[in-house]
Amino acid sequence: MPSASRTVVIKRPPSEVFALIADETRSKDWRTGVLDIERLSGDGLRAVYRQGVRGPGGRRIAADFEITAYEPPRLLSFRTIAGPVRPTGEYRLADVADGTSLTFSLDARLNPLLGLLMGGAVQRSMDGEMAGLDRLKALLER
Repeated sequence: MPSASRTVVIKRPPSEVFALIADETRSKDWRTGVLDIERLSGDGLRAVYRQGVRGPGGRRIAADFEITAYEPPRLLSFRTIAGPVRPTGEYRLADVADGTSLTFSLDARLNPLLGLLMGGAVQRSMDGEMAGLDRLKALLER
């Protein structure tokens, strides 16, 4: 079962970090695998976004998602509702002396066949999402 988790410290208050993460339409600024994204409905909890991510050969793969927890400025969770793999994820934020500790976690439950066929690619994609935290940190600390 592919999963990933990473924590970074960002020299900004949790409210600023949360505001950028919660503005999902800006995720292309720091998530390199996102090709397109738009809000379809709602705001905050239960908001739904249409998202296309870069798949094999650069082709677009649907990865629409719904916000499942929205507790500014501490927690933002989501579940993917479209696409061949449907991970869940969460961002947890905490005050620390230097700003904000941000932990991002992803988890994908794959049936055995899909795990065998796509497990490695899914794990690489999740690892790429974790690397996006460095871009997020740089963006916020400019």
